[in-house]
Amino acid sequence: MSEHAYTARALPRRRDVRSPARPGAISALGVAVLCVAGLAIVWTLASQVPIVRVKDAVALYDFTLLSGPRIDRPLNVLLQLLEPAQFVLWGVALVAVALARERPRVALAVVALMTLAPFTSETLKPLLAQPHDQVGAVSIGAASWPSGHSTAALALVLSAVLVAPRRLRPLVASLGAAFALVVGCALLILAWHMPSDVIGGYLVAGLWAALLVAALRAAERRWPTHASA
Repeated sequence: MSEHAYTARALPRRRDVRSPARPGAISALGVAVLCVAGLAIVWTLASQVPIVRVKDAVALYDFTLLSGPRIDRPLNVLLQLLEPAQFVLWGVALVAVALARERPRVALAVVALMTLAPFTSETLKPLLAQPHDQVGAVSIGAASWPSGHSTAALALVLSAVLVAPRRLRPLVASLGAAFALVVGCALLILAWHMPSDVIGGYLVAGLWAALLVAALRAAERRWPTHASA
């Protein structure tokens, strides 16, 4: 056996170690399509199907039974965190963090998400206004779908996830999901919105987040920044 053959046999082959490929823009666009479909389904069911309209009103009434001075006060304080002035401050803080981490594209995405998602919800409300069924003394105005507050809550959470370092994203996402869920429950307990309104708001925020993630991934592929997180 030749020396060359012996060496080739003795030394193991080097394996190509490649970092796992990041998801592309197509997968994010798929999520956006699902959000659009979800919005169409939720609005159609909640506004055009009588039995769903009744279930929506009953669910709202059941949530309002939890209302009381001790719970209403902190819930109102929570919702005040999403009022326009405070919402802008959260956005400025997130943009500052993104810029400090030298991620200008993410900063721009945060501005777009926290602007376009609430704007979309407020635009859709008068366009898709439908009278709601009423159970007991609880009533909601016709122009309520989708909820601007639930849109703002999830848009804020998803913006924070975009800005967070990769190692912290699971924690930020978990805490943020809990925050968005509590905001949704607060809107129902205080009878500000129908359950379908809250779900619609979440879907609007998810739609814009998915579109912007697709844009970020496409830009990263076209003009790599070699960002590590």
